[in-house]
Amino acid sequence: MLEKDIEKYLIKVVKEMDGKSYKFTSPACRGVADRIVCLPNGSTWFIELKTAGGKLSALQQIFASDMGKLNQKYACLWSKEDINNWRENND
Repeated sequence: MLEKDIEKYLIKVVKEMDGKSYKFTSPACRGVADRIVCLPNGSTWFIELKTAGGKLSALQQIFASDMGKLNQKYACLWSKEDINNWRENND
């Protein structure tokens, strides 16, 4: 499965949750998460999407670590199953 297919699935799931998913790019700061997801319960997530066999780059690992230090919600989702599990815990 391609990363774009996983991303499309995340967008669909977030919409079903009545949330919003924004494509995130930051030209001055490489390694940021692919998507910012805002849910109706007030939570905001930084979500990185990968495919099976993919790996986080060093800059993506730093971003994930920074989000943890800042007590932000961050997830790296690798498959539709991961997205479904994330949804079950946040719906």
